[in-house]
Amino acid sequence: MSAYMTDDLPVVVIGAGPVGLAAAAHLLERGLEPLVLEAGDQPASAVRAWGHVRLFSPWEYDVDDAAVRLLEQTGWESPDRTALPTGAELAERYLAPLAATPQLAGRIRTGTRVVAVSRAGVDKTRTVGREGRAYVVRTVVHGRVQDLTARAVIDASGTWGQRNPLGAAGLPAIGEEQAGDWLVGPLPDVLGRDRARFAGEHTLVIGMGHSAANTLLALVELQGSAPGTQISWAIRGRSPARLYGGGDSDGLPARGLLGSTLKAAVRAGHVELHREVTLTEVAPTGDGRLRVTGTGRDGAAVDLQVDALAAATGFRPDLDVLREVRLSLDPGVEAPTQLAPLIDPDFHSCGTVPPHGHRELTHPDEGFYLVGMKSYGRAPTFLLATGYEQVRSIAAALAGDLEAADRVQLRLPSTGVCSTDLGAREAAETAGVGFPTGSAHGRSAEAEPASCCGPAPQPVPVGTSAAD
Repeated sequence: MSAYMTDDLPVVVIGAGPVGLAAAAHLLERGLEPLVLEAGDQPASAVRAWGHVRLFSPWEYDVDDAAVRLLEQTGWESPDRTALPTGAELAERYLAPLAATPQLAGRIRTGTRVVAVSRAGVDKTRTVGREGRAYVVRTVVHGRVQDLTARAVIDASGTWGQRNPLGAAGLPAIGEEQAGDWLVGPLPDVLGRDRARFAGEHTLVIGMGHSAANTLLALVELQGSAPGTQISWAIRGRSPARLYGGGDSDGLPARGLLGSTLKAAVRAGHVELHREVTLTEVAPTGDGRLRVTGTGRDGAAVDLQVDALAAATGFRPDLDVLREVRLSLDPGVEAPTQLAPLIDPDFHSCGTVPPHGHRELTHPDEGFYLVGMKSYGRAPTFLLATGYEQVRSIAAALAGDLEAADRVQLRLPSTGVCSTDLGAREAAETAGVGFPTGSAHGRSAEAEPASCCGPAPQPVPVGTSAAD
């Protein structure tokens, strides 16, 4: 087949998570042929990995319109739009039925890992004759390499599994590669299947996102039934005010409760907080524990011996598979160049994320798009609703309907987490004085990088917390 004959080729969608399946639904509505490639053994494999976690965004913001239209043809009934699903509920009640619809079931290939994307017949250096060529998507299925061709590629593979390292400067701490026996994921099932791993033990949680908060609060609950359970929390910043958030001012109440409950647990002494930590080295001790050393506030030494280390340090996109694609990425955030200023965490704790679509997500290689959490690069501010609007716009653009593609709209919940007075709140928190949470305002696309929609707090024992 000629490299220029692409009309009969499918649009390859990488990843069968919420945004990938939504992309397939929108492509079908536009008369385009999707082919969804999922590395896991079933759709929504990454979501199932944190199935025990409850989202802080209700069903209203967790389902895509085109996907719902497909589901309703099968008699599917929507869950209560105000309820907060767990990851497992999101997978079983929405994503699994969506993947099983007659329109999508035969267009999803599981157990298919994408290892490279390029243009047919040319490498990255070739400019002449590049435009209009099909894409080559190299996959591995049960150890066998297979190349597929596509008219366009939508990478919705997310960032789950690509954890940021523990050390400073974006590099692993000394000894981190050998500390696997003590490292646990960002969202362990503390109160369920992983309980024995933490009960009566000393756990260090590193990070200041919603994954960290969720794990910390689960450990606080575990303390009530497992004497000797010790919790340490290390953050790189001077204050956890960003995570504590806006409390009752948050447009997603569960997210507001998450931060305020954690704040109360720290104040009550259930969690030992270490601020401004630069972790330098981790090393096994002679008695089976892990020694964690570094510096903390005002240069004070940090020297902890722990039984488990929960690395909730956030995620970064896997760009190695895209080495042969001509990308336009912000050098810092690693998001598409036109999107990056809207989500840069140096300037937006959550910020106002304006509606954006195909134009903000384009790259020098036409027809290639990063969407969903991966489109945000290293920025941790993302809601599923944002990804759904991204793929709606892209599907319209690929179908040639630029008017619809450019008509991007996004309705997001208001939140007190994204505050214009955040700097003052951080300073007040650092100084140990109060600051009125009710003054926070703004709109947010802020969410948990691991889940792409954010975990709600686990229940906390009576007496360990006040309002968040």
